[in-house]
Amino acid sequence: MACWSAENATKAYLKSLKLGQKANEPDVVEFVSALAAGNNAQLMVVVCSGAADYTTLALVAAAQQTGGRVVCILPGNEELRMSEKVLGIKNMCHIDFVIGDAQNLVSNYYKEADFVLIDCKLENHEGILRAVVQMGKKQNGAVVVGTNAFCGSWRSGGARTQLLPIGGGLLVTRIAASTIERRKSQWVVKVDKCTGEEHVFRVRSPQGKWIQA
Repeated sequence: MACWSAENATKAYLKSLKLGQKANEPDVVEFVSALAAGNNAQLMVVVCSGAADYTTLALVAAAQQTGGRVVCILPGNEELRMSEKVLGIKNMCHIDFVIGDAQNLVSNYYKEADFVLIDCKLENHEGILRAVVQMGKKQNGAVVVGTNAFCGSWRSGGARTQLLPIGGGLLVTRIAASTIERRKSQWVVKVDKCTGEEHVFRVRSPQGKWIQA
């Protein structure tokens, strides 16, 4: 992920304060918004167990600072209708809602996500985490936040995880970006048939394959 931006974090935090007055867990709303904005998140994915809540709007506040995008994955159409009642039509237009299997969607359609918010009340929340871990290693890293952490277990899969006593418990996992493999190279010697001079070249392969001279 990009370097930490204190300015983005502060502005998103202040915006989310207004949301926190209406939210059941204001500390969670403000923390999530500041964390996403501070990390300059560009693609933020929220995986809900039920209807979307003010935590989703917290990411909208962050996206307004980073120029990013918010995707909310819901279990079904009923949760979508409930989300409209909770958030209001005006706020719904700032979020891309998707209905379906979260693990499949994250693995195949949102591989570029650099901030993922998962509700630990979901039965398969660990499977979703594993999908994010694998995708994060292939990309530029990611931050994964598990809400309602006191309601379920959470295995980090080797990533760094911190449990924070905020709201119903927040688990913050940072997935480091994969190290780019060095390009292989070889020395090629060519002999000038006319002069007998030897010319040595170092040839690099962009895909780590030997190049035949």
